[in-house]
Amino acid sequence: MSLMLKLLTITLLLTSFSYAETTSEKLEEYLTNKYEDNENIKTITVKVEEVKKLEASKEWKAYVVGLEATLKNKPRELIKQKVIWFSNGSMITKELTNLSNGANYGDEVKPDIKASEYSKENLVYGNENAKHKVAIFSDPLCPFCKDFAPEALKYMKKYPKTFAVYYYHFPLLRIHPASAIITRAAVVAERAGIKDVSIKMYDIQVNAKEKDVEKILIAFNRVVGSHVTQKDIQDPSINAAINHDTQFATNLFVSGTPTIYFDSKVDKTRIKYKTAK
Repeated sequence: MSLMLKLLTITLLLTSFSYAETTSEKLEEYLTNKYEDNENIKTITVKVEEVKKLEASKEWKAYVVGLEATLKNKPRELIKQKVIWFSNGSMITKELTNLSNGANYGDEVKPDIKASEYSKENLVYGNENAKHKVAIFSDPLCPFCKDFAPEALKYMKKYPKTFAVYYYHFPLLRIHPASAIITRAAVVAERAGIKDVSIKMYDIQVNAKEKDVEKILIAFNRVVGSHVTQKDIQDPSINAAINHDTQFATNLFVSGTPTIYFDSKVDKTRIKYKTAK
């Protein structure tokens, strides 16, 4: 359930919050009051986690807001979500558009990855204490990912002291439904100790729309050198691993693949690793 469902896209004067001193505090107070008005919410915690400057504006900034809530009909289930608001210190808005080029800043701003958010289970190459941390969100059947991921992974694999490479499965199921099976099979194969799964799986030849699970697994096993079965990919822990990756991507507002983070910040060029030392 989206906690933003009941919030309208509005512009609000912040001067009405007399007890808050900073813009972050004013924003937290406003959102807390709005959420508390929602009769479905039992508890809500609002915290500005990050403030990011906008390249084309000196006045406006982006505020990455972390939400933790419980619902009255599911009081034991903690919902965690991140949202972005914009403010110039006196007003806030959910939508901000650059009139010179039509760019929506909501699509441009991405939260940074915190050091504590890197998961050892996602470390595919390098030492976790390497000089640079690289996070890759990718779909094995995405054409753009096929062009990027294998080459990048092979390169960074050669420099374990330079790169700690974290790979996150982010299957785009609407256009590549077969990726659901491939990514689950990949987790199984990785746990079985098969090497270079994150590289090999990009060589799989299967129709992105394929729904025959056994056919997909045959193609996967042939390329990866594994023996993954339908029973293997049905293990609840496999589904949990994929959900972990996709939820992490959602929290970072990742919407397309491949998305690359270099030293905790999104790398829109996707090539910073090539010049890193």
